[in-house]
Amino acid sequence: MSLRQFEYALAVAEAGSVTAAAQMLHVAQPSMSQQIRNLERELGVTLFARTPTGLVPTVVGRAFLREAAVAVSASRRARATARAGADELVGELVVAAQMGFGTRQLPVVLASLRRRFPRLEVTVFEEPSSAELERLCRQGVLDLTLMAACERGPADAHDLGHEEFVVMLGAGHRLLAADRVALHELEGESWVRFEPGSALDGVLTGVLRDNELTPTTAARVSQTVTAARWAANGLGVTLVPASAVPHGYEHLARPVDPVVSQPVVAVLRRNAGPAETALLELLRNESWHQPSPSWVAAPSMTNSTPAV
Repeated sequence: MSLRQFEYALAVAEAGSVTAAAQMLHVAQPSMSQQIRNLERELGVTLFARTPTGLVPTVVGRAFLREAAVAVSASRRARATARAGADELVGELVVAAQMGFGTRQLPVVLASLRRRFPRLEVTVFEEPSSAELERLCRQGVLDLTLMAACERGPADAHDLGHEEFVVMLGAGHRLLAADRVALHELEGESWVRFEPGSALDGVLTGVLRDNELTPTTAARVSQTVTAARWAANGLGVTLVPASAVPHGYEHLARPVDPVVSQPVVAVLRRNAGPAETALLELLRNESWHQPSPSWVAAPSMTNSTPAV
């Protein structure tokens, strides 16, 4: 078996056909077909099943592809580290964040990182489930993860500070006159909530329970930006991380009392390379503590909201 075969199999799983995978990797289709057949012969299993919509991994194939992805990712990181010079780094960096974390900070630090390493390719995604982030961390497929908690040791997990949560209110809401909203004053409000089982909905559920609030769910969404915008337009109130408030909606956000916050932990893959280390240092220089003072707006600003 070779890493090239692993890459071919992963491409077929992504593209759904050998022809499309070959085009994606700029290799000859017959060569890729032969490599996949050789891989299946060596393993003694069938990795893909043919369906009316294309090739799909078998049960055994899915298990194999998970491990193949780890091996290919490790190989890419090793090549990138070996080719890293004082001022140049070539390779791929995979960053994941718990939904809503680092929305303000990550674009800034990644822009700085790319200026330093212009040939570095960065992949970033948000994950709503903290359990899934833990699983991906254990698999070693993530180079750096932003999350609220981690079972990894102190050599891998680095405290950045805390992400404070704020309540988003609709234009003209009675509580916009306050600099800080007491949570008990939200009794009777309708809520824009998140997907059940997500980390954000877990925070909100805990807040509602601890403050003896009876929630009425107006809607459930999967993105913090969507929740904030829907709340701003009067569908209901919502609770989001401070950095996730969209630009132009700050005047509709208020800190809450008692304070709701979560720790922000940066988790590095084991044997982290220069790109991960540089990104961690940039993240350390960002503020993770307080909502922006500009969110307490003049009363005249509370009567308007940006269009969705």
